[in-house]
Amino acid sequence: MKLYGIPASRAFRSIWAAEEVGVDYELVPTHFVGDSKKPEYLQINPNGRIPALVDDDVVLFESMAINLYLAKKYGGKLYPADAADEARAIQWTLWGMTEVEDSLIQIFVNKIMLPEEQRDSALVASATEKLQRPLAVLDAHLAKRDYLLGSDFTIADLNLAGTVATGSIAEVDFSEFGNAARWLSACTGRPALARARAK
Repeated sequence: MKLYGIPASRAFRSIWAAEEVGVDYELVPTHFVGDSKKPEYLQINPNGRIPALVDDDVVLFESMAINLYLAKKYGGKLYPADAADEARAIQWTLWGMTEVEDSLIQIFVNKIMLPEEQRDSALVASATEKLQRPLAVLDAHLAKRDYLLGSDFTIADLNLAGTVATGSIAEVDFSEFGNAARWLSACTGRPALARARAK
């Protein structure tokens, strides 16, 4: 199995998933600037983005699709056993992408990535305000459960935490959302994430 990408990108989520399921894989360093536009890589992912996964005859792009595949094929209890929880795992995965990620990326780019003279503090404020509603939804959901689907960590948690953790890097204040902060700390404290970081 080959996983294409670099840790300092969305590929990190899939590196974490590969470590979590314990499958043997080769991480092929592929940078989102330059490498991902080379003809040989475009044969794998014609979008010219990372990550991508090649597992025998299965070729996938999009980090969340890769993660769901890895968990379902190799992850045992990491992937929900019944149809309802499978749908809930997909629900939270998509929710993270549609309700949370855009605001977090705007905050991250304007607080961390851009040179200081190019940062837009008004955009950070707007994105932070927009983030309050989905964080409140997440916090309320986690009020009576340890993880998204109950008492066990699943691919739903990995996928959403892999998105929400961007906020920690960008110093988003989660103090108002104690349940979400507790959950994120539990997810990001896992040994598989430490191994992924070591890559």
